Amino acid sequence: MILGLEFPSVSNLVEWPGFFNKIGLIYLIAAVVPILLFLVARGQKGLVPTGARNVAETLVGFVEEQIVMPTIGKDGMVYVPFLLSLFMFIAISNIFEIIPVFQMPGNARMAAPLVLALIVFFTWIYIGLKNHGLGYLKEVLFPPGVPKALYLLVTPIEFLSTFLIRPFSHAVRLFANMLAGHILLVTFGVLCIALWQRGPLLAVEVLSFPMLVALTAFEAGVAVLQAYVFTILTGVYIGGALHPSH
Repeated sequence: MILGLEFPSVSNLVEWPGFFNKIGLIYLIAAVVPILLFLVARGQKGLVPTGARNVAETLVGFVEEQIVMPTIGKDGMVYVPFLLSLFMFIAISNIFEIIPVFQMPGNARMAAPLVLALIVFFTWIYIGLKNHGLGYLKEVLFPPGVPKALYLLVTPIEFLSTFLIRPFSHAVRLFANMLAGHILLVTFGVLCIALWQRGPLLAVEVLSFPMLVALTAFEAGVAVLQAYVFTILTGVYIGGALHPSH
């Protein structure tokens, strides 16, 4: 409590009772919107893309040029639908942080980032085994060119970093960034409301409200950036599974 202001606890910011609540609705919308977008885009005809088709083609081109080509290469084009689905689901889930009424990024709860990270984890493991058999695990755990005596040290480190730390950090990076931004916006929002009601302190509103607006714009960028970071790391992991020697 500061100057008589009581800020909500963190649990009040991210938890709602019931099986299907605000978070569930956000995830549902984030899953349905991309499907509807591409269904509408598919139905549009003409040589020049417009409307939904233009948006869809821009998103596909972005994933191909900015994610797949730098991390996997031409043989990664088959994974564009998977990576595009990840990017759109995460970006839409995140952007609800600045949408009135919702004002909550879906990925500020650990559930979705953890599930997505596990999906990515099993996907690149499957890709590695499919393309290289058990030799893929050998490449990961016993990197070529390392003196045999060092494998006693290197192999446990590779196992921990690749199979345990990697999926954990993949999930936490998204979760922690979105939760921190959400708490920051709520803090400034409560502060602005409180100052607006408190006579002499109203002068401080001149500084706090523009800061809230700036932070809202900043978090909109963070929402998309975190979707990009999660997706490009997925591309890196898939690329490593396809080309482990690199």
